[in-house]
Amino acid sequence: MKQIVLQITILAGALFTMCVARGIADEPAVAPAGTFSFVVLPDTQGYVSDKNEAYFEAEVNWILDNRKTQRIVFVSHVGDIVNKYKSDEEWQIARKHMLRLSGKLPFAFSVGNHDMLSGGDSQKFQETFPASLFENEKWYGGQIKNNADSYQLITAGGMDFVILHLECNAPDDVLHWANGVLEKHSDRRAMVTTHMYLGPRDRPRESRDYYDATKGRMRWHKTQGKRGNTPQQMWEKCFSKHRNLFLICCGDQSRTQAMHRTVKGDHGNSVHECLSDYRGGFLRIYRFEPKKNQISVMTYSPLQQELCSGTKIAPDADDHQFVLKYEMSK
Repeated sequence: MKQIVLQITILAGALFTMCVARGIADEPAVAPAGTFSFVVLPDTQGYVSDKNEAYFEAEVNWILDNRKTQRIVFVSHVGDIVNKYKSDEEWQIARKHMLRLSGKLPFAFSVGNHDMLSGGDSQKFQETFPASLFENEKWYGGQIKNNADSYQLITAGGMDFVILHLECNAPDDVLHWANGVLEKHSDRRAMVTTHMYLGPRDRPRESRDYYDATKGRMRWHKTQGKRGNTPQQMWEKCFSKHRNLFLICCGDQSRTQAMHRTVKGDHGNSVHECLSDYRGGFLRIYRFEPKKNQISVMTYSPLQQELCSGTKIAPDADDHQFVLKYEMSK
């Protein structure tokens, strides 16, 4: 116990030096009646070791301890669950913490490039988080590839949602399935979590390009071989086509860390694209506020117990605490 406390103290101290104090409140305010929240976990690949496991534990603890006060209805993981695909120890650490949500909150994963082999084989993920863990849950809509791609059906605030989780650089057969899911549930409000999406628009040629090059929807891919679709291709072949889609969440790019923008789909619908990959103990809270027709997005550190007001990579507080306009009152 003393060792765990010491680890948390050291990690919290390191996190404090990274954050820039700008007078932002320490804790997310209690969610008012009529609102509800989705929590998005950024890449946890740095949390699956004895040294940094305290991050993972603290984030799941906070979700469980605050699921009522924050009115949390769903937890989404953007992928890179582990750092080393072949490490059974890392997969077991991830399983230990994520399965604490079982029976308490619906949750799902995007499979990241670290969660698969370069050709797209995600057998280790499928063995750790197989479809059999979820198939009896009322909110579990369906899957392919033994849960490597899945969707969930959630009702909150009197609204019905379909939440699609797609593997990194999903190939055409997966996008065909995804299009079918979104068409079948076109009467629901649609969200997508996938791993690689926003970051350096073109493939970096040198290390500084990951930080300094033009950022946007990426036009290159990392995995799935020749079958892999770039984020831009995933948008063109799938995401842009569905009028009910309003939010895409992603991770993958720790050297961009935080980014959000709003674009138009083929039907004129606004789609919010949001990246979060902090690797430093921050999670994202998407608080839906139907009476205000907005989603308040908060980036919070359970270890440091404060909202993020800026980091060295993304110093602007508005990259971490912001509001998305979204019509819900009709």
